[in-house]
Order: sequence, then C-alpha cells, then structure tokens
Amino acid sequence: MNNTMMCREWASEMGQQLRALRIRRNIDQKQLAEQAGVALNAVKNLESGKGSTLTSFIKVLRALERESWLSTLAPSVSISPLQMLKSKSDRQRVSRSRSATSV
Repeated sequence: MNNTMMCREWASEMGQQLRALRIRRNIDQKQLAEQAGVALNAVKNLESGKGSTLTSFIKVLRALERESWLSTLAPSVSISPLQMLKSKSDRQRVSRSRSATSV
C-alpha cells in the first residue's frame, strides 16, 4: 500500500510540473495534445496524476522540449575509479582445458 501511495505522489508531482511548464509556455491542453500527437485525454490524465502510456509521456515531454528529463531517469552507467582498480583486466586469451590430454 505504501508503494502505491508513492507512485501516486510521483505521478501527481510529474503532472504538476508538466502543467506548470505548459502554462509557462502559454499553451492550452488541446494545443499541447495536437503538438505532441496524443489524445487530449492523455494530456489531462498526465497533468492530473492519473498517468498515461509511457509513449504519450515521452511525446508530451518532446513537445514541451524537455527530453532532458528522460536522461535523468536512466543515467548512463559508469564505473568508479576505485571499482576499476579492484576489477581484473580483460582476458586476452582463451585458456586450455586442463583435463584434456594431448595424444
């Protein structure tokens, strides 16, 4: 139940941010839906925190020129310098099976 509440809170927060951005750009919901290529109900659902499809969300972000928000959801994976020191170097050769005997 707590997990569900967190999802609702996140959806509501994202919806509020999308709405504020749309209003700052002086665009109504219908115009945004047309620019994004989604249904008007998709925009309304996103802004109200009810959610929509991931595709609709991405299209709306692109229409609002906020694709950069997506990169914060999935940052590129990097290895820390300490982890690099601890890791073994990449293998250069294939080792022979020790149990095999040559004839």
